[in-house]
Amino acid sequence: MVKLPRQLSPDQGAALGVAFVTSALALGSCFGLSFSDVMGGPDLKSVIEDVGEDRIPEDVRYEALRSIQDHERALEGDWIAIWGGSATSAYLSIQLARLAGLKVAVIVDQARHGHWLSADSHARPDLLIDNSDPDRAVNVLAATIGDILHFGIDTNGKDSASFLLKALQQRRRRRNSSSSSSSNSKKSPHYSPSPPPTPPIPRARTERRAHLIGLAGLPKQDEHDDDDDDGKDLQMHSVPLKLFHEVPEVGRVLCEWMEVLLQSGKLRAPRILGNHIGLADVNGALDRMRNGEIRGGKLVVTV
Repeated sequence: MVKLPRQLSPDQGAALGVAFVTSALALGSCFGLSFSDVMGGPDLKSVIEDVGEDRIPEDVRYEALRSIQDHERALEGDWIAIWGGSATSAYLSIQLARLAGLKVAVIVDQARHGHWLSADSHARPDLLIDNSDPDRAVNVLAATIGDILHFGIDTNGKDSASFLLKALQQRRRRRNSSSSSSSNSKKSPHYSPSPPPTPPIPRARTERRAHLIGLAGLPKQDEHDDDDDDGKDLQMHSVPLKLFHEVPEVGRVLCEWMEVLLQSGKLRAPRILGNHIGLADVNGALDRMRNGEIRGGKLVVTV
């Protein structure tokens, strides 16, 4: 249970819970991002490991304990790409990622959501890419930050997740091509007059795999692999939401931290785009969602 600050309405509070837990576990467990420098937040990876393997539900045990290695964990300054930035889970993921020092690229319908996202001081992305042409969006993402992009979250579905997967795979292929070119140049008898390069990044950090979370489904990786080695270079994730409900240590630290973030104003609740009253209004609310009327915010039904 989380105590809401006075400035937050019950409607806003109702729209926060599941999305916050999903975002925090996606970043903190799947990507290993520590929130210890954000208002005393948790290092979820350490919290989960300290619980002990026997108390982690078996069906999420691999995801929670072994899906990302220590040297691959997201660190301040790393880039993350979020496809579908208008979803509530994306809106909160952007905020939490920025608070922890990540740089955020958002791929979204720019005509509908570009303005309000860019104007939001809590969720303004470092890079905004229009998704109206998905192939072009992949190329833009790959051309701008592809070489340093290791983390992606998709909030829309398998189709858009497959495009984000392509962007992450292009990063690896360019890196391999560059390595091959570098190897060939070493065999040449000709030497460049250029000054020596700056010291390389430590090997452990350069050999990180890419990591992809699909909040609404993941593509089948073998359908998109042109190179058998791609699977070894990319880890797909499903957020282990069960940890929040079945591991008290995880649920407690997330609730306590969420309350601190809300009280301090560091976390902004999603926009409420409509409120329906009573069970009889549920079908009408669902129709509005199916018709695409509710985008970039939440619809609340008060019962």
